[in-house]
Amino acid sequence: MAYIIDGNNVMGQTPGWHRDKPKACRDLLENVAVFARSRRVRITVVFDGAPNPSIPEGSSFKGVKVLYANRGSDADSRIVKMVESSPDSRGLTVVTSDRHLAFLVRSRGASVLRSGEFRKLMQEASLEPEASKATAEDFKESTDEWLRYFGFLPTDDESG
Repeated sequence: MAYIIDGNNVMGQTPGWHRDKPKACRDLLENVAVFARSRRVRITVVFDGAPNPSIPEGSSFKGVKVLYANRGSDADSRIVKMVESSPDSRGLTVVTSDRHLAFLVRSRGASVLRSGEFRKLMQEASLEPEASKATAEDFKESTDEWLRYFGFLPTDDESG
């Protein structure tokens, strides 16, 4: 199973998140990463707005893929396109409390989990003793993602 998370929708559930959006974004990604490791699932978080320079478009944050709305659009539209283009939309769970987005992705085969329910699941995962510890495999996966992002293959070496 794979999750697509409406990042701003989940962040918006936390009072005061707008006072320090970069911190709220990082906190969300930290919690999502713990959940992903604990449940052994793939997760993509899609945020509204321009990319955060410290967490660029398409990067991996501790194994969680980070995307942003396309220029002149919003995260909801990008999420709908992701579900539409998925070869297995029935294997996707979209996390959002946005009723219109939920309707659109359900009509395309994905399931929906409300943001509040997902926050509870993240909290449960964070209480598991081994959930917050990164493994060597997590580190390798994150390193490989960065190497791909910057145009290097994991097998490249400088000796040429």
